[in-house]
Amino acid sequence: MFSRRFLLVSSLAAAAISTGVWTQSADAAPRDKAFFQSISGTWSGPGEIVAGKYKGTKFTCNLTGKPSDGSSAGVKLDGTCRVGVFQQPMSAEITQNGGSYSGKFLDGAAGKGLDVTSGAVNDNTVVLGLIRQKLNGAMIARVADNKSMNVTISVKVGDQMVPVIGVTLKRADVDQMAVGSIQ
Repeated sequence: MFSRRFLLVSSLAAAAISTGVWTQSADAAPRDKAFFQSISGTWSGPGEIVAGKYKGTKFTCNLTGKPSDGSSAGVKLDGTCRVGVFQQPMSAEITQNGGSYSGKFLDGAAGKGLDVTSGAVNDNTVVLGLIRQKLNGAMIARVADNKSMNVTISVKVGDQMVPVIGVTLKRADVDQMAVGSIQ
């Protein structure tokens, strides 16, 4: 039904919404929590594999994120990514763990998913370290405004990071028009 490569690619795309970060200072905790709150909501949009065996494969994701419960920064994610008529459920949970973050996409690197190994938030951009068995990768997600997010996912090949996935997500739950009440 789904190739392992598609499951991995879908997990990486889902990582765009469910970002985990590594806290570097005492001021980072409120900033990181505010960042996760800003990406909560419903997002959707197209993506494409831009390198490798499946180069040119296009997909679409529909994802809903919500901040982690409690005082810790983090996010929970549920949704789907689709290629043609085939659909793959997506899930992730990233939570603050001391001065860093931990989490997994799908069932983590021990299964068919990914683990978050490191990361940093700087203003409206997140850079994450991701791992799955021998695959090391990184994701850069930039929130351009409250309605859009651009994501690039790269994998390490030799000594270089090679971009393999690009995703453009739009917030699906932003009402652009003020509506008055009818009496």
